[in-house]
Amino acid sequence: MDATYLQSKHQAGLPYDQYVATGNPDQQANWKKFHDQVQLTDAQRALVGSFVRKINIIGLSGIWCGDCVQQCPLVARIAQANPDKIDLRFVDRDAHADLQKELRICGGNRVPVFAFCAEDYELVGWYGDRTLSRYRAIAARQLGPSCPMPGAAVPASEVAATLQEWLDEIERAHLLLRLSARLRQKHAD
Repeated sequence: MDATYLQSKHQAGLPYDQYVATGNPDQQANWKKFHDQVQLTDAQRALVGSFVRKINIIGLSGIWCGDCVQQCPLVARIAQANPDKIDLRFVDRDAHADLQKELRICGGNRVPVFAFCAEDYELVGWYGDRTLSRYRAIAARQLGPSCPMPGAAVPASEVAATLQEWLDEIERAHLLLRLSARLRQKHAD
């Protein structure tokens, strides 16, 4: 994926609140309920606040998706902690089938998937559809469909672990950008 393509996808994306507003009232309520329960710790906010490189993030999602309801708000909270350095935009998986094809996981169309890009939209990496904590929790429950119902309760310990794993992945992207020879030369640091 070249930078021009990724830039066009990022620019076509919506900020979190506008993306959530595309859902029906029940979907919006589920996203709001989960977003409202998620808070970063002081240490997490300080870490995100220390980022010096801009990260453009494209969130490939489905407003209807239970996993998206339970993970996208986590990434949104991280981005909200440093909006000058993290520009998060969401695109609908079905409306951006070309991007979905590029970001397939295990041969399938999975969501959510996040593409992390440098300030100039060079691809840093991509990650999804669930963090290890989410997979462990689902495997332990072994109940119902692989994708939970939107609005289903999530234990606080699972939310905290999943939030930390998303933060770890975003921090990884930031450190990659911070240590990039290309960007260090550009910014003389």
